[in-house]
Amino acid sequence: MMRLLRLGLALAAAALVLTAAGAVRWALSPRDPGAAEQLFEVSPGESLASIARRLEQAGLVRRAWVVEGVARHRELAARLQVGEYRLSPAWPPVKILEQIASGRVVTHEVSFPEGFTAAQIADRLAAEGLVDREAFLAVVRDPAAPRELGVEGDTLEGYLFPETYRFPRGLAPVEVARAMVDQFRRVWQQVEPHARQRGLAMREVVTLASIIEKETGAADERPLIASVFLNRIRQGMRLETDPAVIYGIRDFDGNLRRRDLEDEANPYNTYRIAGLPPGPIASPGAAALRAVVEPAQTQYLYFVSRNDGSHSFSKTYDEHLAAVNRYQRSGGS
Repeated sequence: MMRLLRLGLALAAAALVLTAAGAVRWALSPRDPGAAEQLFEVSPGESLASIARRLEQAGLVRRAWVVEGVARHRELAARLQVGEYRLSPAWPPVKILEQIASGRVVTHEVSFPEGFTAAQIADRLAAEGLVDREAFLAVVRDPAAPRELGVEGDTLEGYLFPETYRFPRGLAPVEVARAMVDQFRRVWQQVEPHARQRGLAMREVVTLASIIEKETGAADERPLIASVFLNRIRQGMRLETDPAVIYGIRDFDGNLRRRDLEDEANPYNTYRIAGLPPGPIASPGAAALRAVVEPAQTQYLYFVSRNDGSHSFSKTYDEHLAAVNRYQRSGGS
């Protein structure tokens, strides 16, 4: 009788072991072999238990406890990295964990055209869910940031190079800014020798290039507009450029008024101050930077819009007035 009892207990224990083993195999198998990939984000400071629980809640794995066990057994727990990942329920838990530990995060493409201000760049980054707007602008406006990133001035305005980038979610704002400034510095390496020949500092080149960028969208006009501003500076004339004035107006409503042009409290009011404004007013592209250090050789001192995206250039004030009357006051072409 005792022999039969012991046999029965042994068989029951074996059955429990087999059942448990089957349960583990089931929990280790893919949640849904036919499913597609989906996005999953690991947050900064998130624990293994939290990640495992959310993987189960997202339908990516069968059981959170298995994920925790696998992570510890494979020594992956400490290697899980922050970021956004493409994961699939068709993968076993170990593959999902290895993907998160690999750091191969999803990146998102974002483009910035020439002439965007730092505020516009921050708006676009925030709209794409890549950074917090105010946190990014805090980096841009940090007086220590230019020195730390290898550029001149007291903000990063003008140095966030206009380009198409791919950024992962969760990247610190300072790292996003660093990537954009690094791109500027790569372009600057080609411009710097010419700037040095002309005796122009980095900040002077970027400031004038930013004004040129805002004054025209026509690539072939940039060297001409550069020549106008450089000629005016050489002769001690004020730049008298509207985009700089507008940059210095808080909450500009789109209507530039006479009182704005007469406002001596605006440090960017180039109708009142001599020379360049305090700093860049936007992010210039490579063509605008090159235009400053390789301007057209002209005697032009004025230009006015032809209302078709191009400008009429003049050497004298009388010529300029005639062009203004033709293209602006009469609406002629």
